[in-house]
Amino acid sequence: MASPAETERREPVNEQIVANMYASMRTELNQIYSKITELEMDASEHSLVINAIQPLDPSRRCYRMIGGVLVERTIKEVLPAVERNKEGIEEVIARLNEALEKKKREIAEFEAKYKIRIRKPDSDVKDDSNRKEGSAQGVLVGPASSSE
Repeated sequence: MASPAETERREPVNEQIVANMYASMRTELNQIYSKITELEMDASEHSLVINAIQPLDPSRRCYRMIGGVLVERTIKEVLPAVERNKEGIEEVIARLNEALEKKKREIAEFEAKYKIRIRKPDSDVKDDSNRKEGSAQGVLVGPASSSE
């Protein structure tokens, strides 16, 4: 048997609930985008480190931050660990990109189901007011980046 929260998630009761669900989905999408950006920056930093230490003598001293503690190692010990970390980050980025595409499809389906249209900024509203709409009713939602 479905809980009331699951039932509400499947079939919203009114426009306000639909708008809130849509805003929540857009927020999740933005969080995924920001996490991907953050991890891409980390992968880029790992690449810079790898490129900087790869040509050096493997027995040379190297310092690495582990859990907030700076430890002394050799390049021979640090380089494989940095490469593994970079590969792990790239795998996470790939999974997040898959989740991003899934969330985009979910949002597109939600928009189609509830006939959601994104409200244009104030300057564009004048142009849209002259257009006649059909009998289809939908939910108007403001831009995801606007804060009220």
